[in-house]
Amino acid sequence: MSIEKFTVEKVLSVHRWAHNLFSFTMTRPAHFKFTAGQFARIGLMVNGELVVRAYSVVSSPFDENLEFFSIVVPDGAFTSNLQHLEIGDELYLDKTAYGYLTLARYQLPLAHDLWLLATGTGLAPFLSMLQDFETWTKYQHIHLIYSVRSTAELAYVDRIQEIAESFGEGHRGFKFVPIITRDPNATLHDRLPVLIENGELEKVVGLSLNSATSHVMLCGNPQMVEDTKDALKQRGLTMNRRGEGNIAVENYW
Repeated sequence: MSIEKFTVEKVLSVHRWAHNLFSFTMTRPAHFKFTAGQFARIGLMVNGELVVRAYSVVSSPFDENLEFFSIVVPDGAFTSNLQHLEIGDELYLDKTAYGYLTLARYQLPLAHDLWLLATGTGLAPFLSMLQDFETWTKYQHIHLIYSVRSTAELAYVDRIQEIAESFGEGHRGFKFVPIITRDPNATLHDRLPVLIENGELEKVVGLSLNSATSHVMLCGNPQMVEDTKDALKQRGLTMNRRGEGNIAVENYW
């Protein structure tokens, strides 16, 4: 891999959400442009070799720095090293942003209700979208659905509230719905596809998924994405292709 494609950036902060989840911020070079929902390729030197992984950007496209959200993969060549980040450490950043999980991909149906469905660190691109004023002006209803295994893994909750208050000030159609799959006492604790199939998700949100109005984005565990796509298709929603259709996913796994 050509190291010339990367710039060397500094770690500015590290936040531990749970034993297996952390986020970090790093410097952002002036040339690095991205659209909310896109991902960056971040590199780390491991035993003298550059190891690179894709990470959706948490930050607003207008932020001075870059923020990312990571899970720790046991014995993973990348995150087993990345988890030990400290302020001042160096990371490599690909000069180009990638990905098509952006709101610009939707042409039809016209913008009305936006469903952002995430598991784990798949929350990241949606936080970026919610820190773009255009998202709030474009959609009448915005639903952020965040599925985790335990309460300890429910990251960014306070930040989500702050984002809604600052970027969505006056917007009355936003709803944040957490799902905790290993807590039988949680309001919602089934997997996303099940909650779509049995109608429980729509009941809590207070709005129905509709092929004529709904834009649905999925990001997270690959199995969740596949199963949820199938559940949505059973409800009459279609994959977004060439700008038309309801369902959009990211494909960097």
